[in-house]
Amino acid sequence: MLRKPIIFCFTAIFLLCGSQALAGGGQSYPNGSEAFMAGAVPPPGTYFLDYAYYYSADSMKDNNGDSIAAFDDVSVLANVFRLLWVSDKQILGGNYAAHAFLPVLDIDLKFKAPVGPGSKSKYSDTSIPYVIVNPFILAWHLQEGKLHIVATPADIYIPTGQDDGNMASVGHNFWTFEPVIGITYMTGGWEFSGKFMYDFNTTQDDYATVYGVEVDRDPGQEFHFDYSASYAINPTLRIGLNGYFYTQVTDDKYKIDSSIPAPVQALLKRDEGNHSQVFAMGPGIWYNHKNMFFSLRNQWEMAAKNKTEGYNVWAKFTYAF
Repeated sequence: MLRKPIIFCFTAIFLLCGSQALAGGGQSYPNGSEAFMAGAVPPPGTYFLDYAYYYSADSMKDNNGDSIAAFDDVSVLANVFRLLWVSDKQILGGNYAAHAFLPVLDIDLKFKAPVGPGSKSKYSDTSIPYVIVNPFILAWHLQEGKLHIVATPADIYIPTGQDDGNMASVGHNFWTFEPVIGITYMTGGWEFSGKFMYDFNTTQDDYATVYGVEVDRDPGQEFHFDYSASYAINPTLRIGLNGYFYTQVTDDKYKIDSSIPAPVQALLKRDEGNHSQVFAMGPGIWYNHKNMFFSLRNQWEMAAKNKTEGYNVWAKFTYAF
């Protein structure tokens, strides 16, 4: 039976922000994590990559792109460790490669009114959301080094569990299968890159909603890409623009039953068709010193729907063994 505090929570959210959940889709991939030469896999060898990430937003948008009054702010601090191995063996003319990621995230989420299963205005969590593995990647270097392509059937996001009832839970408790193709074209000092992805998500149990109930759901499928355009000041230094576009392609599906109060059922059914989307752009710099590569980038979000709208900072380090 629904407790009275949760009923009050639901009423407050309905009045303040209408029938909007936090966000749709799975949104497992950290948008904007790749930029400079995203399609250019390095030569055969072993590489360690480290991604440091900060995200902040004090605005959450509804299905019309308007701000939701009950939302306060969210901040995310993350570090992602990646190991990449590139072989000299070729399949279909491309070098065979494999990689694995281990991300660590810290999330602080605040509202201006009590929301969610905990009927709280603040949620936080620090954990490992998933492990990403991919044992089959192919990379091509064409047109005398001008055109680079990388492709894979799927990066596989293996969940590590979730903190049930926590709206800031780092873990999502569902699998994501993400086909990827990356393209880089370089000419006359210019570099143009795009990394294109499509996400298929499995069922998530006990998804925490703002309405004070937990419900199983099938997150919608998603299309998104990272992009960059840069110019070489000299052989070791580049500056340019980078960013990302994300859109949810199919509806979320909630497993609604009689244990959920009828008014909340209606809100959840309405939320199923509210697709998340966002576009981002910002400056970046890339530097190479011997067997090490550094980049620092900033991205500002705009045109968001059904998700937060803020900015982020990415710092990436690559070491070639």
